[in-house]
Amino acid sequence: MTSVNRNKQVVAYSVNPQAPRHEVETNRALAQWLAQILGWEYGDSHDPDGGHDPYLLPTQTLIGPEALMRLAVKGPEDVWGGYVEHDFICTKAITHGLLNKDAVAPKGWSPLFAKLTRGAVLDGVTVFSLKDARPAAEHLLYTGPIRLKPIHACAGRGQRLIKSLAQFDEIAAAPDAQALFREGVVLEQHLNEVKTQSVGQSFINGKVLSYCGVQHLTHDSEGLEVYGGSDLLVVQGGYIELLRLELPDDVREAVRLAQVFDDAANQAYPSFFASRRNYDIAQGLDAAGQPRGGVLEQSWRMGGASSAELAALQVFVETPETSAVRVSSVETYLDQALPTGAREVYRGAAHNSDFLLKYVTVQSYDG
Repeated sequence: MTSVNRNKQVVAYSVNPQAPRHEVETNRALAQWLAQILGWEYGDSHDPDGGHDPYLLPTQTLIGPEALMRLAVKGPEDVWGGYVEHDFICTKAITHGLLNKDAVAPKGWSPLFAKLTRGAVLDGVTVFSLKDARPAAEHLLYTGPIRLKPIHACAGRGQRLIKSLAQFDEIAAAPDAQALFREGVVLEQHLNEVKTQSVGQSFINGKVLSYCGVQHLTHDSEGLEVYGGSDLLVVQGGYIELLRLELPDDVREAVRLAQVFDDAANQAYPSFFASRRNYDIAQGLDAAGQPRGGVLEQSWRMGGASSAELAALQVFVETPETSAVRVSSVETYLDQALPTGAREVYRGAAHNSDFLLKYVTVQSYDG
């Protein structure tokens, strides 16, 4: 453990004033933990006149130059998270291109991104209007079922499986359809027998962590299938160090796809930066039964796997000779005792449930 730097302060920052309690409390718990790991001070809230050099841990990606100025964030060394110039850039929206050159697009949209990621994502179209949505759905449904995903939804919420144009027309006829599609919707190829890989990197105080792993689903109190945690293999260093390990071919392919997506973001949106870069990659079978994989979306902010990343960082700080470690984040809606050796991150009410437990565990790389 390093000695406390009195001028450096890790700051918990909840971007959304209406954020659910579990998000705010998780943010605080992770900020406190990160301060402990680095030997820095902890600040419960951002204070621009506090006389400290803030290191921000925001709950969401920072958006727009005004936010950077207000929060005194100059670059990725000042935040564990990311920054984009426009809101849509940090959502599912950029995963796919538009229907055509005449389709409705938000200010700042870059056609270059879809060109650079061709082959690294599933078949899909992003729409920002109801008039663009139907021809996009008709085009995609020729090859099989599709998923409708509101671009600002998270944890799998709000998604719908569409198997026919008639089913799409029912959604389009709903009273809220105009607003839904105007906000932004991804229409994307549906896969069967899906495994979701997590690939990413964190850059914290001069340390680089790279990882691969898988996500798990669970059921919330309403019976909905939602994010339930991640099992990660984390190394000290970049993707080169990660790929030196003995990894299955599907994991190596997931890492490759994440790198393509990551590089495209840097090129297509040059003002973007991030010190936490997490990518979800789906691998499964298409409607014809053929293997298919692609990046689903990015997370340049605190996420479900963040606690696992901090657990790995702590191992690397306290035992610098360790090159790799296995860590797991868990989210469960069942009230239960912690497993032996686990660290509790949050226990309390959830957004749509009376109870949510979040914790993290650590195992050595060699088991």
